[in-house]
Amino acid sequence: MRAAIFRGPGQLAIEEIDRVAPGPGEIAVTVKAAATCGTDLKSYRRGHPKLFPVLPARFGHEFAGVVSEVGDGVTEFEPGMRVVAANTAPCGQCWACTINRESLCENLQFLNGAFAEEIVIPRALVERNTYRIPDTLAFEAAAPLEPLATVVHGMDESGIGLGDTVVVHGAGPIGLMFVRLATLRGAHVISVDQSAFRLGEAALAGAEQTVDISGLDAGRIDAAIRDLTPGGRGADVSIEAVGLPVVWEQAVRALRPGGTAVLFGGTPKGAPFSVDSSAMHYQEYTLKGVFHHAPKYVKTAVDLLASGKVDGMSLISETRPLEALVDSLEDMAAGRGSKYALVP
Repeated sequence: MRAAIFRGPGQLAIEEIDRVAPGPGEIAVTVKAAATCGTDLKSYRRGHPKLFPVLPARFGHEFAGVVSEVGDGVTEFEPGMRVVAANTAPCGQCWACTINRESLCENLQFLNGAFAEEIVIPRALVERNTYRIPDTLAFEAAAPLEPLATVVHGMDESGIGLGDTVVVHGAGPIGLMFVRLATLRGAHVISVDQSAFRLGEAALAGAEQTVDISGLDAGRIDAAIRDLTPGGRGADVSIEAVGLPVVWEQAVRALRPGGTAVLFGGTPKGAPFSVDSSAMHYQEYTLKGVFHHAPKYVKTAVDLLASGKVDGMSLISETRPLEALVDSLEDMAAGRGSKYALVP
């Protein structure tokens, strides 16, 4: 079968490999759609020691498809079922899992290999993070399950309430999901980005106001955001959805007294960011780092997609063949699209 094989930074190609049959507790899934994401792009460019500790490796983790074969002992799934799966499963036994912090599990089992004609889902993911999807949900719409589950986690940590003013910094796929979920919670959402196209997508997702920060310095950005908040005080909740320290700082500066910043976007390792300690103290800010997901957030994300409350197709810029994987990653890097659905 055809599958994407990653051999190191910048070395990614579609190759012919042998099909692997599912073992006990596992299921094989014919991939009907696999979605690109920012983690794929970062991994393609510079590698990822946690996701790809051994090379060469299969590549990709957002997908939906049809069960083609089940291993011994599998009773919940059978060939022909339409399914979607997350990209990890927590062990349930380490210290983090025992204190209900499964996103911090020390033994997360990762799943890679979505950019292929078929993928085998390991037992732990079959048991905890694989779900049937209805015929009404397109495979392309279901594929972005994993990033939506992480956003559901961020929403759970945010404390966003009815009528809150929420500023979302970044209008890429993650930012758009935050806009949509905050809107569903009854918040007044302001989207901030430097791309007119992405801000237009944010308005469609539910943002009531947008701020184009292209060409503005930090002071003017802060003023433009605060001018749209009640009394110019700032946001109840400020969400960073870019993954750059400078935007983390921007998100904190956008807070009202007593506000909460959700620092969501993953930054390069060792990258510091600065906080005004006086403002942190006297304004009583709450800063929260949020990483990954847990099974309860995956289940909620599946329900949001299946119900249509979140339109997964709205996140997909274009559907392309599997062979367009590298070109799609390069188009993402150049800002020509948000996510691409690759159909083997």
